[in-house]
Amino acid sequence: MVSVPSPTHGTHSVTAVETAVEQPPLPVKLVIAGGFGVGKTTAVGAISEIRPLTTEAAITEVAAGVDDLSHTPGKTTTTVAMDFGCITIDPTLKLYLFGTPGQDRFGFMWDDVVQGALGGLVIVDTRRLDDCYAAVDYFEHKDIPFAVAVNAFDGEVQHHLDEVRWALDVSDHVPLIVFDARHTGSVRDALLVVLDVALSRAQSTTVD
Repeated sequence: MVSVPSPTHGTHSVTAVETAVEQPPLPVKLVIAGGFGVGKTTAVGAISEIRPLTTEAAITEVAAGVDDLSHTPGKTTTTVAMDFGCITIDPTLKLYLFGTPGQDRFGFMWDDVVQGALGGLVIVDTRRLDDCYAAVDYFEHKDIPFAVAVNAFDGEVQHHLDEVRWALDVSDHVPLIVFDARHTGSVRDALLVVLDVALSRAQSTTVD
């Protein structure tokens, strides 16, 4: 124990607690993926504690002829590279969130965005299930822990979760939940599900 001068009381004891350097939170990378217009950028913006970094570009007439805008008529921009945000869960854990582009023509970027990720949240729009197969297949093929989150557009979903699981051929061990990409608490709960899946995978690997 060391005694040092105190400006008011002469000397005082410096304990290990007082001299310990506070450890920064553990950084964890998670990916938010899904098809075009399912709510990836919205989810990152709803949860991020910093102003999200987005790579939004205006939807041109050419792009409008390729991308299905029938269910998102008000959408005027699209992600062409990635979205980025972060959220501190508690003093020990900070999530770094990377949102993938949704269009097939930007699929070549997914490997770079996903590299080093602990897990992924695949967002699904039940109005356009056909657009969601690719993201589910990608995470299964890469053997990356993930959860599927059905975005409740206008507060409702078009199909029951059992029907969604069957239609997308999602394995029983993959969590399938409903969330609202606009609400911070809902996005947080969905990300915590992904963390739980990833940690369970890590623990089972350690045991094996």
